[in-house]
Amino acid sequence: MTMEAQEVGIIIVAHADYGSAILRMAEFILGPVADCSSISVDVALEVSETVGRLNDAAQRLDKGAGVIILTDMFGGTPTNLALSLLSSHNVEVVTGVNLPMVLKVIASRTLPLAELARTAGEAGKNGIVVAGSMLRQKSK
Repeated sequence: MTMEAQEVGIIIVAHADYGSAILRMAEFILGPVADCSSISVDVALEVSETVGRLNDAAQRLDKGAGVIILTDMFGGTPTNLALSLLSSHNVEVVTGVNLPMVLKVIASRTLPLAELARTAGEAGKNGIVVAGSMLRQKSK
């Protein structure tokens, strides 16, 4: 009898509709993704309501391996709200979410949470390329 590795839950927290849009892009490429959610931070919602939604999502998506929370930028409200879960849930917060990061996290979510967070950061950084400059260098 083999035991499957548990998958880390994924929450994308970002300003406006960025999180839901990037999740839709990932699902366009990969197909439907289970145990993944996006939460929008909007001025129309009370902070306590957004924190409550984050709390509920973290509880619902943690199947035993924890939850990785991907946010749009360090120092922004989505990140600050996500950081409030560090003391109450098995979560890691990674900032600077982009599509390469989300795709890598989805593909690697059986890794231990801390390792997945490092992998997410690397994938996010590696996904940023100044393409014109790179192409000009290669043509020399």
